[in-house]
Amino acid sequence: MVGAKGNKGTETSSRLAESMLELIQRHGYSGTGLNAVVEHAGAPKGSLYFHFPEGKEELGARAVELAAARFGALVADSAMGSDTAGEVLGRVIDELAGMLDGSDFRLGCPVSVVTLEMGAESERLRGACADAFESWIGPVGELLVAKGRPRAVARALATAVVSMVEGAVIVSRAQRSTEPLDCAAQAIAVLLAEGAEGSA
Repeated sequence: MVGAKGNKGTETSSRLAESMLELIQRHGYSGTGLNAVVEHAGAPKGSLYFHFPEGKEELGARAVELAAARFGALVADSAMGSDTAGEVLGRVIDELAGMLDGSDFRLGCPVSVVTLEMGAESERLRGACADAFESWIGPVGELLVAKGRPRAVARALATAVVSMVEGAVIVSRAQRSTEPLDCAAQAIAVLLAEGAEGSA
């Protein structure tokens, strides 16, 4: 009986985080109210502060962690069956372009949204966003190391690649076009191809 309650509680907590993530993508952090999150999640009233006693910041940080984990999983999935780092990142960008186009450019990266809105206002949320970006830079860097790049070079390239993709998502939303992401994919392919033979 205790286990069943625990599972139900975990499900409610997960639904709240999922709803927070989706609403941040659509309306931004500041534009997402807690009542809207509870309603979107179909959660019982009062459950939010039971699962997230520190309120909106705690829930926002959890949503950022969820977004980070999903992007990390996307990179890992894209790495399967890909011969080069450029192919892996090309697949990732294709998925992001599909997400944007499929949502009529309403869904963006929640991590960049929270960073821009709250990075100077909340150390907790800034830290969660920094951790999220690092959780993407690290694996991309390791991917480049595995493909023969020196570790220091791989780290610099990974940071540039993640920054380029994040910026391209923002510009794509503004222009309501996936062209900026397509251009980023082309630039990343060139960037990663340069010197690849010598570093291998």
